[in-house]
Amino acid sequence: MTTTQLLTTPAGPAEPGAPLSRAARWVALAVLVLAVLLVAVDATVLGLATPFLSEDLRPTGTQLLWIGDVYSFVIAGLLVSMGSLGDRIGRKKLLLIGATAFGGVSVLTAYATSPEMMIAARALLGVAGATLMPATLALIRNIFPDPRERSLAVGVWGATASAGAAVGPVVGGFLLEHFWWGSVFLINLPVMAVLVVVGARLLPESKDPSPGPWDLTSVVLSLVGVIGVVYAVKETAAHGIRGEAAAAGLAGAAALFWFVRRQLTLPRPLLDMRLFRNRGFSGAVLADLLTILGLSGLVFFLSQFLQLVQGRAPLEAGLAELPAAVGAVAAGLLAGVLARRYSVRSVVAGGLAAIGLALAALTGLGQSTGYPVLGAVLLVVGVGAGLSFTVTADVILAGVPKEQAGAASAVSETAYELGAALGIALLGSIVTGVYRDFATPPGIPADAARAAHESLGGAADAASTLPPAHATALLGTAQDAFVEGMRLAAGAGAAVLLAASVAAFFLLRAEKLDG
Repeated sequence: MTTTQLLTTPAGPAEPGAPLSRAARWVALAVLVLAVLLVAVDATVLGLATPFLSEDLRPTGTQLLWIGDVYSFVIAGLLVSMGSLGDRIGRKKLLLIGATAFGGVSVLTAYATSPEMMIAARALLGVAGATLMPATLALIRNIFPDPRERSLAVGVWGATASAGAAVGPVVGGFLLEHFWWGSVFLINLPVMAVLVVVGARLLPESKDPSPGPWDLTSVVLSLVGVIGVVYAVKETAAHGIRGEAAAAGLAGAAALFWFVRRQLTLPRPLLDMRLFRNRGFSGAVLADLLTILGLSGLVFFLSQFLQLVQGRAPLEAGLAELPAAVGAVAAGLLAGVLARRYSVRSVVAGGLAAIGLALAALTGLGQSTGYPVLGAVLLVVGVGAGLSFTVTADVILAGVPKEQAGAASAVSETAYELGAALGIALLGSIVTGVYRDFATPPGIPADAARAAHESLGGAADAASTLPPAHATALLGTAQDAFVEGMRLAAGAGAAVLLAASVAAFFLLRAEKLDG
């Protein structure tokens, strides 16, 4: 089909919910996955750009963690609200608004001049990002009523996210070798432009025909609750129990309790809590949360390991991460077929167990670990993630009425983003805590020692100002501490994933994919 034909193909009847032709459904899916690509690319290039951010903006170790996880904090707090808003005002409309905002804020992120500005820009990016993922999954739920077609469409959706994870490091690595670090965020702009221009013409609108009002009190309670709890966990993991973190955690827990009580009393709630009475729905959401929690803290530091410990160039580091994406793409496309041939619980539990065993293998990680080992581990992680995430997404979508697709998708994405935030906070704090405790070699000036203890990027910068012998000693000690932190984080992540595998096996035992 030519570009002209694509732009002139009718997007379907004007009224929301009207069925599309088979060709139009798959064209619409092609547009939707651009939004997924947008978010996936943005997430992966951040990790690759972290060493360059550290050198230019000179963030402290705490600021570096905030740059990594504030996006997830905000997006997790807003996903349910935005998913429900899409059900009310139209998912297509919300998707296009969010894509436009995402592109605009990407420019602000690219030109950040301080750690504080970068953190603020990432927070705004989270606001925009919260509109994208629930809208794409909800539209898929409505565009593809046939279970087998929907299963394949969800597989394509998940595979595109993995492809974005592959494209991000490779394109980002190329840009980092030729331009400044801000260029990696500007790659969002052409994708956003295509999504907005083509999506406005091709995507059908869909929404809940009788949604009720959008309850702003529930929106505020959801945001305050999630951010308060996650902030408390992050600060406690990094610094121990403190008054400020305890107060934030209590306020967040109280807000979430009030949120749940309010949803149970509203005639048209922001989130229908009855969804969680479905054992399969709850099991799939829990599996997603624990999987990302176990993975994200380690993944956040992987690019730093490849570049600052093993000395790989940015493009080489990006290419080194490809096996995970290749495995996820292949497994995502086959996941629905495997779940129907065997069972939902065996595919999900098997995928999670594979990830857990791969992470366990990384407890033997060292500075000189060869790439065949790393590549094999990443491939297994990708296959496991592709199997589990695709099937759990299908279970979540199939278990709700299409009018609630936005809210249900938002719950799924909230679990994903909450898991990412908690993973970076908890497992990331393990890496950071172990790293900061390394003993400074004798003869290192106090200023250089302080910079080195803030981050591994700071250690590399400090070492560049020292005589060769002192530089080698400082950098070697810092790298040893960083790798030790990664080993411990990998062990903790493996335990979480293996526990999630067992839980999924029992919670999803009655689940079957339609068709």
